[in-house]
Amino acid sequence: MLTVLILFLGVIFLVFGANFLVDGASVIAKRFNIPNIVIGLTIVAFGTSAPELVVNVISALNGKSAITLGNVVGSNIINILLILGITALIYPLTVARNTVKYEIPIALFAAVLTYVLSKNGILTKIDGFILLGFFILFLLYNTYLTVTNKEESELEVKNYTLPIAIGVTILGFILLVFGGKFIVESAVDLARNFGISERVISITVVSLGTSLPELATSIIAALKKNTDIAIGNVVGSNIFNTFLILGVSAVISPIDISSGAFIDLILNMVSSLLLLAFVLRHYRLNRIHGLLFLTVYISYLYNIFM
Repeated sequence: MLTVLILFLGVIFLVFGANFLVDGASVIAKRFNIPNIVIGLTIVAFGTSAPELVVNVISALNGKSAITLGNVVGSNIINILLILGITALIYPLTVARNTVKYEIPIALFAAVLTYVLSKNGILTKIDGFILLGFFILFLLYNTYLTVTNKEESELEVKNYTLPIAIGVTILGFILLVFGGKFIVESAVDLARNFGISERVISITVVSLGTSLPELATSIIAALKKNTDIAIGNVVGSNIFNTFLILGVSAVISPIDISSGAFIDLILNMVSSLLLLAFVLRHYRLNRIHGLLFLTVYISYLYNIFM
């Protein structure tokens, strides 16, 4: 019970830490007249991926390959099958043409690339640099899209003084570090106490915990009928997770790929492929698609636990 409480506390620390870090850093950036484009593409985009990044850096430094890989792949699977499944049931999602033509295929390419690089049983430091190289290309693509968009959206930031913003940023960073540490340690303890592999714990419990920002953002967007945000948030997060977070993790420490992990890597590709197939013709994700996503995810959980 204590281990579960520590895990829960770690998730809370991660969610609040990411929010504080983004709020404080955005105010600091605005005070130094950094353009909204740069803030949006770096600080704000980093915010929803911060929980996964912190957990993965800590697990990589501790040599916990199963958690390192499982958190990224599990988060990607949850983002599409669970989060988009739930949000599509709440309100059918209309998908922007650019998202269908570019972002979703990029997410699918990232999933396929991860599988290909993992085929030899390890993600090496060179593989990590390859993933980071594609992340830089993705950032350049996003920068091009934003710059060519003639209307620069106004970025809302908190009304903090500079000292308070610095304090909030530091607090966010501290919460992220402790939250990540709590999650990694409690995940290892849970796996040991219940006789469940670290891989299974990481692709379910840990991944769900680190995906809470995406879940909250997408559900709120669906309720407000801001469907572009709901699906763009998920697809962007999957690309960040694979290229940036898995890339950084592999550079820190090579990641061993267990035989069971290939099931997760295959489903990671299949979920992206399903998403592309569902939206390719009508640029829309309806309630039937959402139900199918949830059915696939529940079947996956049954398979790994039974």
